[in-house]
Amino acid sequence: MIRIIFLLSVLITTAIMSIISFFYPPIWWLMLFFGPLFLIGFLDMLQTKHAIKRNFPLLGNFRYLLELIRPEINQYFVESNTSGTPFSRDERSVVYQRAKGELDTIPFGTQKNVYEVGYVWVNHSIMPTKADPEKMRVIVGGPDCKKPYSASILNIGAMSFGALSSNAVLALNEGARLDNFAHNTGEGGLSKYHLAGGGDIIWQIGTGYFGCRTKDGKFDPGQFQEKSQHPHVKMIEIKLSQGAKPGGGGILPAAKVSREISQARGVPMGQDVLSPSRHSSFDSPIGLLEFVAKLRDLSGGKPVGFKLCIGKRREFLAIVKAMLKTGITPDFIAVDGSEGGTGAAPLEFTNYLGCPLMEGLMFVQNSLKGASLRPKIKIFASGKVTTGFGMIHRLAVGADVIYSARGMMMALGCIQALKCNTNECPVGVTTQDPGLVVGLVVPEKNKRIASYHRQTVKSLSQLIGAMGLEHSSELRPWHIMKRVSSSEIRNYAEIYEFLKDGELLSNPPASFRRAWDLAREESFAHEGD
Repeated sequence: MIRIIFLLSVLITTAIMSIISFFYPPIWWLMLFFGPLFLIGFLDMLQTKHAIKRNFPLLGNFRYLLELIRPEINQYFVESNTSGTPFSRDERSVVYQRAKGELDTIPFGTQKNVYEVGYVWVNHSIMPTKADPEKMRVIVGGPDCKKPYSASILNIGAMSFGALSSNAVLALNEGARLDNFAHNTGEGGLSKYHLAGGGDIIWQIGTGYFGCRTKDGKFDPGQFQEKSQHPHVKMIEIKLSQGAKPGGGGILPAAKVSREISQARGVPMGQDVLSPSRHSSFDSPIGLLEFVAKLRDLSGGKPVGFKLCIGKRREFLAIVKAMLKTGITPDFIAVDGSEGGTGAAPLEFTNYLGCPLMEGLMFVQNSLKGASLRPKIKIFASGKVTTGFGMIHRLAVGADVIYSARGMMMALGCIQALKCNTNECPVGVTTQDPGLVVGLVVPEKNKRIASYHRQTVKSLSQLIGAMGLEHSSELRPWHIMKRVSSSEIRNYAEIYEFLKDGELLSNPPASFRRAWDLAREESFAHEGD
């Protein structure tokens, strides 16, 4: 709309000035002022690199002028050292630099206070190695999986078509293809834009069963079987809960339900699209695992896992007990931290509900290890992870693979305008308004997605090599050092509890005993609830 208004204003102004100049020739001197502005605006409309200038000709330049006069230190992003705390004011700078292929080194040393309590780091080795970024991959697929998948250590986190624009989804998927990593669809269905880019897909099935649902919102095995056979679909993820709003459902406003979204999700137009807070296909831990086995069979043996934010500990332990009883194990479990993002959620849900990523990740690691199930199951982690060190931080305490949604959005050009829930995203990322979507040019942004992935995995590899390691699978809790007081330093193995293999089965530690005893594989409920 702004593009059209600008063009019309230029045409109208030119026409008015032409008429006036016929009677008063000196008016043409004004063109010395307006002419360059009109030219800049036209060039903004034609360029493809900057969505904000493409959607807001001339006006969009003020954003870049303001960036030039702010303190230089804010141009660089340093991730917070402690889990759950916010990023620095300009968290997107390092993502932008890597996405654009710009230099991301800085002068004058560390930007952190290394003597501050809570400071976290890794120690280097006198005998560093050369860790190969191309080898930073993990095979996902347990004993019942017929088609294991070689996953990159970094992949695109779940973001649905509907929450994201068609151009955003297509750019993400093409970027995944360009650098050989995977793209999680989010729970909004498997759209044509997910498949058109040719990138590997992790198809997420949520409580609304979008893309494989009956008219009354139940799971449709036939639709699922047909779509899951697509060669680009590499893995299936059942969404139990989302870190940003665990325990709650979701809503896509009717204003954002276009015809394409209606078709992708299998829902009517003109109505808000509601995601229930729980699944209708199962209501017990054993039922969940039977659903996992069912999807694995229908998909032809592709890896199937589930995603959740850790809540009541005994509920997850009930799933662990169900694995032991049935012999059915998921191929992967994705742990979402409560610090994860969303287009919109109740404030108190985002602030106070759900377990932060690091604590949830260590709990899942301990639960699977303590039950001697860990070798069969890979662990994915998501929640404000955007840098190589951020990945190491999570990999060292249990993760095998990392999801990044926030980082990928910023690589697309997200400027954190906080308009995600209004359909007015100025850079065309989280809107269905065609006048704004056009600003996001896919052939430009897909390269940035690929570049961000490539440079971040390279950063991870360089750090691992400096530590004297060759692969992320060698990372352990004791590699992470933390200043716990002004005069005391400990590693994570000394700070946190890590269970031994089979410990839950033989002698559960006091920290697990009550929850382990209460867990029942037949039901998530308990009399004490």
